Amino acid sequence: MKLSVVIPCYNERPTIETVVEAVRSSPIKEVEIIIVDDGSTDGTKELLQTKPPGWVDKLVLQQRNFGKGAALRAGFLAATGDLVIIQDADLEYDPKEYPLLLSPILENRADVVFGSRFMGGRPHHVVYFWHMVGNRFLTLLSNMLTNVNLTDMESCYKVFRRELLDRITIEEDRFGVEPEIVAKVAQAGARIYEVGISYYGRTYAQGKKIGWKDGIAAIYAIIKYNVLRR
Repeated sequence: MKLSVVIPCYNERPTIETVVEAVRSSPIKEVEIIIVDDGSTDGTKELLQTKPPGWVDKLVLQQRNFGKGAALRAGFLAATGDLVIIQDADLEYDPKEYPLLLSPILENRADVVFGSRFMGGRPHHVVYFWHMVGNRFLTLLSNMLTNVNLTDMESCYKVFRRELLDRITIEEDRFGVEPEIVAKVAQAGARIYEVGISYYGRTYAQGKKIGWKDGIAAIYAIIKYNVLRR
């Protein structure tokens, strides 16, 4: 069973090579690596273009910075695996934990699996308190409208069966894609599982990008896909 790893990437020159090597070193051997460069301006795109053929399976270059949702939309279209996972390019999530995420699907108990930074006893880098509060609030609001009891709606790690992903059309271009995905898999009646994962959160000095404006956009997306579209 082939796993497609979709890596949306924007201005991640210091980490993108390490992330790709970590994916290649993961316990899952039949892996298709797809990088979507979302209009990087720090030399990431130029670095990726110097890599030899076969370093990754597919490289998609966006003409400008459209956002994470747009990058995922392009990456999902390029993916050919039986399962598809989202992998951020910033070293906050560890590909060694792919087997944990795939297990509920391989055991035919789930159609989609979310990694949760707030459950289980795995390592968790302590960073921003208000980010945690905002995440918990957004997750609670999403849960109230989807009637799905998630603990970490905004987590990067999401694994999909190919057939489920083919039923979902990503519309959001930016970080509103996270609540959009949750709303649409819930409305599709998918079997949803969560597993605890490690989290090596980085600081803004290290390149973290999400901010309070993305939180406002997420609230709008939660209402849009759970109320206005129902």
